[in-house]
Amino acid sequence: MKKSKQRALKLIIALVLMQNGLMAQAIYEDERYVPETDPVVLEKLDQWQDKKFGLLMHWGTYSQWGIVESWSLCPEDYGWCERKKGENPKNYFEYKKEYEGLKKTFNPVKFDPEKWAKAAKYAGMKYMVFTTKHHDGFSMFDSKYTDYKVTDPECAFSTNPKANIAKEVFSAFRNEDMWIGAYFSKPDWNTDSYWDPYFPPHDRNVNYNPAVYPEKWQKFVDFTHNQILELMTDYGKVDILWLDGGWVAKVPKDEIKNAYDAKFLENKSGNGFIKHRVVDQDIKMDELVAKARKKQPGLIVVDRAVHGKNQNYLTPENRIPEKTLPYPWESCIISGGGWSYTPDAKYMSGRKGIHTLVDVVAKGGNLLLNVAPSPEGEWQQGAYDLLQEFGDWMDVNSAAIYETKPIEPFKENNICMTQNKKENVFLFYLAEEGEDKMPSEIIVKSINPKKGTKISMLGSNKRLKWVKQNEGFKIMIPRSLRKNPTSKYAWTFKIEEINR
Repeated sequence: MKKSKQRALKLIIALVLMQNGLMAQAIYEDERYVPETDPVVLEKLDQWQDKKFGLLMHWGTYSQWGIVESWSLCPEDYGWCERKKGENPKNYFEYKKEYEGLKKTFNPVKFDPEKWAKAAKYAGMKYMVFTTKHHDGFSMFDSKYTDYKVTDPECAFSTNPKANIAKEVFSAFRNEDMWIGAYFSKPDWNTDSYWDPYFPPHDRNVNYNPAVYPEKWQKFVDFTHNQILELMTDYGKVDILWLDGGWVAKVPKDEIKNAYDAKFLENKSGNGFIKHRVVDQDIKMDELVAKARKKQPGLIVVDRAVHGKNQNYLTPENRIPEKTLPYPWESCIISGGGWSYTPDAKYMSGRKGIHTLVDVVAKGGNLLLNVAPSPEGEWQQGAYDLLQEFGDWMDVNSAAIYETKPIEPFKENNICMTQNKKENVFLFYLAEEGEDKMPSEIIVKSINPKKGTKISMLGSNKRLKWVKQNEGFKIMIPRSLRKNPTSKYAWTFKIEEINR
């Protein structure tokens, strides 16, 4: 085939994949949600939606290498997680052995979860989600079902009084009156019942056919259920079970067929990010959730990227939807570096962080901000500085964040909007980079206050003058406020009664 024809074919394939990806995202965000029916869970889900701001932490032995969590163990060809660490990264099996040997040297002697919890509370975070186990299978808790864990005698940290890391983290954040979320990876690339040593791993999936080896698969199902029930039994009140590894799920036969029909396009495009196989991996999730909720009544379950009733809210990853969504959702966003520890990570600015929070909340979502601890058990100073900026801003403006809902059109130019349960409306003026003084007037066209409506700025008792326009209204900002705004990066106006 001539080069021009090859290029044309590649372009067509790329366009098809792009269109499919956009369609899949649209389906995911607009249609792929099954509402919960348990009234206790629904009540808790409503409470969760009012909390708005949470903390995510990715932490494991991989922090010692400063790599992308455990993804380098996966044989799929990803440019973003190539094997570059260790003595022999070109030999996969030697690399895996060395990676798993990181258990022996993991020794975060500066681990201080109380300090983390206080910083998160000051920032205004109301809940946290901690990685009890990532795909590599290393348990950051004292599981009796594996030796690949932080409390195993071969782990350098096992003799430390705080060796049961998940328990220490949960207790510290619970003591600060924050909800507790347990991140748990369904795939486990360490256990023989998922990646059987007899078979070479092909990709992220189980490396044998569960239908051909049902006893082996049942062993893995039991292992997974047992570990999760440990977390639900021995670690105090848990509010959220946040499950990752959405490819471990029951898959209808027609979806498997469609996936294999698309394999030609995938391989031709060279798009290694799409997993090469779709395997039916029925983890018996309905049964697991029922057992978990007996231990933790009202437990919110997030079976990420698995369509069905066990995904109580959806989790757009490292992005914010373009519009409001008709169901509970949470954007999980990296604060600096990567999901896991990155040496010398550059953190988002306070302005970027606060604008991100406002954007998410104005669209009806929650923000789950990721901070990654170091191999020594510390947060980088950039994380503390960012959370300090959040806290300073929230000290003035939190009334416009918590217990609010979207109001159309949710954003007009650089002004975002929320509404509280008393029907008061809040307007967030998002300042441009370097804009530290307020304008003399602010015009909003999409809202029409009643005559006599009180408008004020959060952090100030001064009642502001405003006038009705042909479209909307105009707020006049006095010189004293213009020169000395009540906060940085975003200024919030409260409108106590409006007609739309």
